[in-house]
Amino acid sequence: MSFGRPCHRPFVAKKPPLFVSADCAFDLPRTSAQSDREGEAGHPIMWKPFYFTGGLLAVLLGVVGIALPLLPTVPFFILAAFCFARSSPLLEQRLLSSPRFGPAIRAWRERSAISRRGKRAATMAFVLSILLSVLLAPWPWPLATMAAALLFGTWIWRRPE
Repeated sequence: MSFGRPCHRPFVAKKPPLFVSADCAFDLPRTSAQSDREGEAGHPIMWKPFYFTGGLLAVLLGVVGIALPLLPTVPFFILAAFCFARSSPLLEQRLLSSPRFGPAIRAWRERSAISRRGKRAATMAFVLSILLSVLLAPWPWPLATMAAALLFGTWIWRRPE
């Protein structure tokens, strides 16, 4: 009784492979049911509605951030592009082709870069947040705002441009 071509690899039972080939006696073929449960990028289809909803919510928050000075805009569009890459390639391409947000999203994907203008805007938002917390919040809370601004401000300024 033949099970196909003999496998030339030693059998190791540490971890099962993510994709098994059909040409080895020790491997099992990938079933069509597995292919049906996964999308183009190999993500389970059951996650697509969650990614799509997350992308829409991120776009909504980004649009609100255009009007509100303390709510960031570009990070929400970067998050939306991430979610749409896993759920709706058409909407991802619309974000990437946007003349306003497309360059920032591409720069983040390629080099984890933040523009000098974005760094200045984030710093001004941190300063404004610290001033508001010192003026309006009871004493221990401004220290938390200062610590967060110092931590994230340092991280932002260490990103390439």
